[in-house]
Amino acid sequence: MINNKKVVVVLPAYKAGRTLENTYREIPHDLVDEVVIVDDHSPDDTVEVARRIGIRHIVIHPANTGYGGNQKSCYKKALQLGADIVVMLHPDYQYTPRLIPSMVYVIANDIYPVVMGSRILGRGALKGGMPFYKYVANRLLTFVQNILLDRKLSEYHSGYRAFSREVLQRINFEDNSDDFVFDNQILSQIFMAGFEIGEITCPTSYFDEASSINFRRSVKYGFGVLQTSIIHFLHRKGIINSPLYAPKKS
Repeated sequence: MINNKKVVVVLPAYKAGRTLENTYREIPHDLVDEVVIVDDHSPDDTVEVARRIGIRHIVIHPANTGYGGNQKSCYKKALQLGADIVVMLHPDYQYTPRLIPSMVYVIANDIYPVVMGSRILGRGALKGGMPFYKYVANRLLTFVQNILLDRKLSEYHSGYRAFSREVLQRINFEDNSDDFVFDNQILSQIFMAGFEIGEITCPTSYFDEASSINFRRSVKYGFGVLQTSIIHFLHRKGIINSPLYAPKKS
């Protein structure tokens, strides 16, 4: 715990059998109270590895729900465990668990209620092997999003995030997409609810075992991001009333 706040790390897993152990070993367990892994019907030995290395909280999806669907299970389980701070860490070892203390301390000390590990601050993205087309797309999408959302983040597409309990209880994340655009929908909801997001520099590593969506899925994701940003803009201006920002169901 930090400042009497319970810290839970959630691992949304799909085919993470070869990288899960390295990720888990680097989690600062003296600081983290619980670790949850949600396996999204992986065809490999992800669940077996999770059991072998001693992860206590294992949620197994009987069918593949998608990246967004996986995160929904992660956050619901963390809240059930009484988490005050939830850190979402990919178990593919693309993001270093060593940044967990920095992210958690920001929230525990009431500086920001949400923290993202940014690959764009500094030189982490290209240095870590991010494909150049993804880097360019990231910068273009982020530029447009900052205009439409009236914010100024360095990127909206990092998968390394930490949330306060209050944020997850206030926003209606369970009605979001089960696909990759979930990541941007939840950020849009966070801003619309009046919360601020802090960022810290995060190195990243792209390698064969690290999960990454292909070009076709990346294009689909990009259009989904633009759609979400336009909906945010129109809702913020009072032109439409989007259910994306409806109060969370009890």
